[in-house]
Amino acid sequence: MRRMCLGIPGEVLEVHDDAGLRMATVDFGGVRREVCLDYTPGADVGTYVVVHVGFAITEVDEAEARRTLDVLRAMADAVETELGEPLP
Repeated sequence: MRRMCLGIPGEVLEVHDDAGLRMATVDFGGVRREVCLDYTPGADVGTYVVVHVGFAITEVDEAEARRTLDVLRAMADAVETELGEPLP
């Protein structure tokens, strides 16, 4: 069986350095994870980013992020597999 790989949008809450890597705490509609920001150098607190396997891969506006999270909530099993827990 093939697994679906998702890019999930979230809001950057905090940015910090971790051994030379630009890292952030990102909120995915209630689920928070540590994410690497090295591929999105313009991302800062308040920015919405699309995250895939722990890396922010692009920035996205808030409205698009919220629409995408709503769709992902409707696909709860796929999101739970990707994040390790369901979106609230």
